[in-house]
Amino acid sequence: MEERKTSKLRDIKETASDAVEIMRQIGTPGVLESLNKIQETASKVNEIIQSLQTPEMVKNIENFRLISENMNETSTKMKDSMQQLKETNVIEEATEVIKSVKGKINSFSNDDENSISSQDIREVSVTTKEMLVSIKDLMNELTVTVASSKRSGIIRNFKETMKDASNIYKTTVAEVN
Repeated sequence: MEERKTSKLRDIKETASDAVEIMRQIGTPGVLESLNKIQETASKVNEIIQSLQTPEMVKNIENFRLISENMNETSTKMKDSMQQLKETNVIEEATEVIKSVKGKINSFSNDDENSISSQDIREVSVTTKEMLVSIKDLMNELTVTVASSKRSGIIRNFKETMKDASNIYKTTVAEVN
């Protein structure tokens, strides 16, 4: 029993000695500086958390989420529109019409039996009208998409759509030439 008390006393003495050493180490400039940095960091983190919880920031975060969703929806609509244009062959038909018109215009300069007749001019007129209707349909589709984008706050996609339409036009013209 005596041994047990001595052992316990020794453990208490060692623990107290260890505690004193820890307290002495905490008092050193390096540890104090580290603790101050930890306190400053915790304070800044707390400030950031507080600012993220303000109604303005909550609203901004929600707006970012909505913008992201709208951009995804607009992208999907644009992909669907392009797929529909491909499926309806509007682009290919417009290309063919342009090629046909170019061929007819080139035939004006020929003086042989293949020169243009009134029937040819009528065909060019009908073909041109069909081309304009196709272009009008394309523009209507783009207008609907742009209107949807404006409603969702995504104006930037309109510029991209116009660039794409311009590129399609340039590609079509380049193929005809």
